[in-house]
Amino acid sequence: MRAIRRFTVRTVLPAELAALGELVHNLRWSWHPETMDLFAEVDPVLWERVGHDPVALLGAVGPDRLAELAADRRFRRRLADAADDLREYMTAPRWYQTLPDAARAIAYFSPEYGIAAALPQYSGGLGILAGDHLKAASDLGVPILAVGLLYRHGYFTQSLSPEGWQLEHYPSLDAGGLPLSLLKEPGGAPVKIRISLPDDRVLHAQVWMAQVGRVPLLLLDSDVAENDSAARDVTDRLYGGGTDHRLMQELLLGVGGVRAIRAFCRITGNPDPEVFHTNEGHAGFLGLERIRELTESRLSFDEALEAVRAGTVFTTHTPVPAGIDRFPVDMIARQFGGGNAWPTVPVERILELGAEADPGRFNMAVMGMRLAQRVNGVSELHGEVSRDMFKDLWPGFDVDEVPIGSITNGVHAPTWVGREFMELAGRELPSLLERARGWEGVQKISDAEIWEIRRELRGRLVEGARARLRQSWLDRGASPAELGWIDDVLDPEVLTIGFARRVPSYKRLTLMLSDPERLSELLLDPDKPVQILIAGKAHPADEGGKKLIQQIVKFADRADVRHRIVFLPDYDMALAQLLVQGCDVWLNNPLRPLEASGTSGMKSALNGGLNLSIRDGWWDEWYDGTNGWAIPTADGVTDPDRRDELEATALYDLIEHEVADRFYDRAADGLPRRWMEMVKHTLTSLGPKVLAGRMLRDYVVGLYTPAARAARALSADGYAPARAFADWRLKVTKEWPGVRVEHVEASGVGDTPEVGASLELRATITLGDLEPGDVLVEAAYGRVGPHDELIHPEYAELTAAGVDDDGRAHFTGVVPLGRTGAFGYTVRVVPHHPLVAARAELGLIAVPEEPVGMTNGTLR
Repeated sequence: MRAIRRFTVRTVLPAELAALGELVHNLRWSWHPETMDLFAEVDPVLWERVGHDPVALLGAVGPDRLAELAADRRFRRRLADAADDLREYMTAPRWYQTLPDAARAIAYFSPEYGIAAALPQYSGGLGILAGDHLKAASDLGVPILAVGLLYRHGYFTQSLSPEGWQLEHYPSLDAGGLPLSLLKEPGGAPVKIRISLPDDRVLHAQVWMAQVGRVPLLLLDSDVAENDSAARDVTDRLYGGGTDHRLMQELLLGVGGVRAIRAFCRITGNPDPEVFHTNEGHAGFLGLERIRELTESRLSFDEALEAVRAGTVFTTHTPVPAGIDRFPVDMIARQFGGGNAWPTVPVERILELGAEADPGRFNMAVMGMRLAQRVNGVSELHGEVSRDMFKDLWPGFDVDEVPIGSITNGVHAPTWVGREFMELAGRELPSLLERARGWEGVQKISDAEIWEIRRELRGRLVEGARARLRQSWLDRGASPAELGWIDDVLDPEVLTIGFARRVPSYKRLTLMLSDPERLSELLLDPDKPVQILIAGKAHPADEGGKKLIQQIVKFADRADVRHRIVFLPDYDMALAQLLVQGCDVWLNNPLRPLEASGTSGMKSALNGGLNLSIRDGWWDEWYDGTNGWAIPTADGVTDPDRRDELEATALYDLIEHEVADRFYDRAADGLPRRWMEMVKHTLTSLGPKVLAGRMLRDYVVGLYTPAARAARALSADGYAPARAFADWRLKVTKEWPGVRVEHVEASGVGDTPEVGASLELRATITLGDLEPGDVLVEAAYGRVGPHDELIHPEYAELTAAGVDDDGRAHFTGVVPLGRTGAFGYTVRVVPHHPLVAARAELGLIAVPEEPVGMTNGTLR
């Protein structure tokens, strides 16, 4: 028989151990080894059995053992010290508290969070990044308030069939058995969020709270009695269901998330966020809810739109259009129109925000960008790709000026770095992992000490991999008697390569199988053997991804190589930690430039691993030629099979002739000195860059603080600046068709221009009913291409020099001739206002109908 309901009965702790509950319910334990040691001491055997999950530990420990601990003065003293340390961590001023003019609070929205394996609310890199974002914010004192959904079945757990096919399982999660507490009103009733749906239906949700260090994480849960069965299932699975289901999830995350924040701030007295950070388009509806709030109280739609945009940051994570959520327009119209319409937010305006090239689709990323004044990608290369991908939103501007910047991802070192390395850093280089400078001190640590830690971590990985592989074969139907060979799988002294990630086709899980015999030779080399550990999940609906996994599993099942290559199912945070800490080399071979950033290689680098990667994502900007290996890319080869063949051959050659050679090149004392030289250089060059603390500082300085200033500027005096700015924008947009560059005169260089001279420009501009102060007139100049196109131009602002009686304005300025060769220039006009963050922000530009410039030294 099956139970009709599942719940967790929590332990009642003795009064002497009350602080233990406080420690368990703050997820700081997941990156604080000393607290984990304390949990282990509660019951070491049970601690291992529950997989280092402190909530499960307290649910399973017996009253007799708790009574023993309550009477143990030594344990009580350690418990008190740990609780005091947590309270100091929660309250002491940190880096953020030293900043002037910083945001009072920042709301951070993401559909998934990878905080700890004990809270399985993540599927891959997006969630892991979000988790590291919160942890780094906590460490730095950044006042983030995070919002997500609580999925009753999480993502899925993965096993393999006897044939090596991925099987998905959806275990039920009981919120009472997770490190969560229910958000309640002062009177004790649970907070309930309501969202109106078409056909007079209502979506209800309760709000659970996880404490991630100093950061509250609100998770909305639709599994409540007030909902019908369809509504209860809205938060059943992460990325599950069809289009209708996905829309409901994103409505709950965006609209419901803002309402949950308002309830939380009202109940706790926390300040309302000044900045809202939308982590990918899934939460884009939050902007609509904020517009609704403002239009129902004081502002018009356009005024509210400007106020909302000023305080919104949007981060895009996908480099391909197929990765963006897009809904049928009629589905959005039905949700926000008709009898379900918001009276002050016309559905037509909502549809405009998500409009894209296909008139039948509503694009969540496009809406997110139109609702945010600041947009970023997650690596420099991804920023370039995103500017090209979304350039049509800013017509007339060069791709370089599309207002999408980049902040390269980072990783939370205390979560991902092996404890031995953390202790070494703490002993030899105090506070190193919190700093962006001083990493040169790594060179002072002895090769022997670092190598011994690497050997220890590799041995731990081999031991853990054998246990997981044995369980996998048992799950596939093997008997224990036929699995003796697993005792000799992998070797703690052999060069170990890791490959673990989601399994979409562009990540090319099976590139290493392009030449199976060549791969076998590398694995079985008698002098320089290689072993490879592989993990990853394919989306349940991705049959192609499942076939790739099956191909890898079938190869790894071969009796001749199975001791050197293994596929480990059910890739999760615990397995990821084991892999990034224990592997010597981290392999990444995506189809460039489809990896937005990637972070697993960063984690490996912080553990003394070396990257072997296609130059994509973060590796493209931080590879320096000696901190790892770059796999050459066959850019320009249009045949995908041929491209895979070329890049696989390059991969094999690198492993055989460079990676393995260096690893097995030992000095007289047995140490791989050349390898350790590379490891130390990797730590020195990449260490300060790949930290999530660096990433958070970049967000605070480059995005959060400017957004807070802009939001304050527009909301001052009862939103009077927002009203004025909206009026200005409407006026400029209306009058812009009449703005023209009438005439440009150039003088000052004669017939033979020479480098070092200056070109004097006088431009005549028709402004219609606009004033000279409403526009910025610039000369764009520099190198020109074969079709007279300006290549990465520079800009010089022209100064207003009066207005004719007929209303034409004159602007003057100087263009320096700072380079030889083909040179060109033009004049352009863009809107100008102190509250505009980027020249291309309004998407309006006026340029001469006929080009003016200088080519090959001759003025036109």
